[in-house]
Amino acid sequence: MADVIKKATRESYGEALKELAEEYKDLIVLDADLAAATKTGIFKKAYPDRFFDCGIAEANMMGVAAGLAACGKIPFASTFAMFAAGRAFEIVRNSIGYPHLNVKIGATHAGISVGEDGATHQCNEDIALMRTIPGMTIINPCDDVEAKAAVKAALDFNGPVYMRFGRLAVPVINDAASYKFELGKGVVMKDGKDVTIVATGLMVNEAVEAAKTLEAEGISARVVNIHTIKPLDKELICKCAKETGLIVTAEEHSIIGGLGSAVAEAVTECCPVPVVKIGVNDEFGHSGPAVDLLKEFGLSAENIVKTVKAALKK
Repeated sequence: MADVIKKATRESYGEALKELAEEYKDLIVLDADLAAATKTGIFKKAYPDRFFDCGIAEANMMGVAAGLAACGKIPFASTFAMFAAGRAFEIVRNSIGYPHLNVKIGATHAGISVGEDGATHQCNEDIALMRTIPGMTIINPCDDVEAKAAVKAALDFNGPVYMRFGRLAVPVINDAASYKFELGKGVVMKDGKDVTIVATGLMVNEAVEAAKTLEAEGISARVVNIHTIKPLDKELICKCAKETGLIVTAEEHSIIGGLGSAVAEAVTECCPVPVVKIGVNDEFGHSGPAVDLLKEFGLSAENIVKTVKAALKK
């Protein structure tokens, strides 16, 4: 059996920017003194004249990005999720969201998997914050292939986009040769009839692994990858609700305001069925090895299996 390739989506982000820059002459990259960590340094090395370090001034960076977009450029403003969504929220809302400018926000180091940086940097609230901004598109890719495709899709889309990338290297589960990214459309990774597991980001791989375990125990689980959280693929979600009668969501984010909330909102409108949410349970994280923290907070295939079994019993 071939070894599983692992890669952090933040690295995919930096590589995609460089790869697309030749074709997209108006692509500009901004960073807030974190180019080595966000991997925008890859772009900086290749296109130094189109890279601007705004320093540790994230709100100002978003204002600069808004100005560039108003002049016809396509700016990618990059920093950690905690600063992109948290510290700069007011500028993102008023200077980017309100005028609906063509700014792309590349937010790295999201979620518990930031690891040793601890609670102050483990942003589990960013999706919830960005969902409240009218017209904001939110993308949370699951692996290297999807992350690169997401950057291309964001470039081709006219409007503000929030992209969420991780620090931790995760398995590459999509085939680069055949994968097709469609903004706003979920991907069925595995079919099933007893339960639907709706996952996003690094939890997609965990959901696929959980489905394998469940299948060995006689439980047929459908796995849906929601890479675009806003706009949500409500048609697919409602179809799954009707056909399986139970949904379990899995995300590396707070259970408040993220994927689980978006799915529950959609289901109550079209086909009310139980929606059980797996995520960070209204608490802060803490410092520790990323893999250990994911297990501790229940963000694992094992906990998905356990949760699905308990939900089916009810």
